[in-house]
Amino acid sequence: MAETLRKIELKTAAYMALLFYSLTILLHVFIISGIIPVGWINGGRSESIAEQLPISIFNTIIAIIGGLFTLTIIGFTSSKFKRTITVICWIFVGLWSIGFLQQLLGTTFEKTVCSLLLLLGVISNLRIAIEKRK
Repeated sequence: MAETLRKIELKTAAYMALLFYSLTILLHVFIISGIIPVGWINGGRSESIAEQLPISIFNTIIAIIGGLFTLTIIGFTSSKFKRTITVICWIFVGLWSIGFLQQLLGTTFEKTVCSLLLLLGVISNLRIAIEKRK
């Protein structure tokens, strides 16, 4: 499987990851602004925007950090931090994989839209994580 993923160029995976993080931020902006009803997300458990707001803000911050991290590590050649970079990449893979499974158990919107978005995040971050850093 790793060899199949390595067929995706690292630069392409970085663009995919940046697209994932950008769409994730946009999704949460739509939630916060009320364009996406709160009943469509969080498994339908959020009853108001006030209840959903901290979750969306936290997820937006994580997406910003992930995007900045992706921008930082692409083309990073120092071997001094290669293990740290790899560990952080795998943490993101784990987070997005858990999120993907949660979306499959959620509302119709989460199953059809959010799960595909998270699948993009899992694949792109997994490709970046398996990169052989010198």
